[in-house]
Amino acid sequence: MKQYFQRRHFLEAGLGAIAAAGLGAGIASSAAESGKAEIGLILYTLRDYLKTKDDIARTLEKVKKIGYNNVEITSCEAVTIPELAKILKDNELKAVSTHSSWDRMLNDLDRLVDEHKEIGCSHMCVGSMPNDFRNGEGYHKFAKMASEVGENLKSHGMTWGYHNHNFEFHHFDGKAGHQILVDESTPGAFNFEIDTYWVQAGGADPAQWIGKVSGRVPTVHMKDMLMLDGKQVFAEVGEGNLNWPAILKACQAANPKYLIVEQDTCYRDTFDSIATSIKNMKSWGLVA
Repeated sequence: MKQYFQRRHFLEAGLGAIAAAGLGAGIASSAAESGKAEIGLILYTLRDYLKTKDDIARTLEKVKKIGYNNVEITSCEAVTIPELAKILKDNELKAVSTHSSWDRMLNDLDRLVDEHKEIGCSHMCVGSMPNDFRNGEGYHKFAKMASEVGENLKSHGMTWGYHNHNFEFHHFDGKAGHQILVDESTPGAFNFEIDTYWVQAGGADPAQWIGKVSGRVPTVHMKDMLMLDGKQVFAEVGEGNLNWPAILKACQAANPKYLIVEQDTCYRDTFDSIATSIKNMKSWGLVA
């Protein structure tokens, strides 16, 4: 049976290493003062290299060699859960989160939980809000329904999170949809996975939104934005224009467990891109 997942510390950093990376002392200061989060990688970035069982095995071997120890599972439909568990174990990779099906969360949660336990993962996210909820009334409804899913997962020793894009920053009666989720969901059941790029693309401040969900953001998607040929593009972490000193300072206060690299589209070799992201993050004093 195939599975259907969809889509330690901040070490004290030497200012010389940060300066060599051209990123300034602000990042070093924020990283040095932080305490727990580890670097991870969402496999969605590598989806083109996950088409078969052999692809997945080769790709995760490369991920480990590049320096990642933590992965967020998505795009691995080509293998069964036992096969995925074995590939993770063989490469000494920890599944720290998944992007899982909203429909299965509603209709097949017990089996979905069992699958997570088989790969050793205790946190699942929904990668995006279904279209039917993307309206003023829908945000209120989704906050309630997802909170109930989160409460059910708590009884299994698991946690739940919501991954944003940019559409959540449309306003309804003067309030951003994402703010409705924050205000009307249940803390401790409904958590957030702030995606830095998509917050910025929505015209909002990633650092501010990490702060808004402090204590409810076990994972943060570290994703940069760059202007290339007059267009916004996804960039390697530290290679674009996001305010990383402010983002890291917000993370210091919000206390996520994992800072997860994601690049939806790479404008150069994908494996080079994920290597650049982890290299830059380590130069800031972060470790995998």
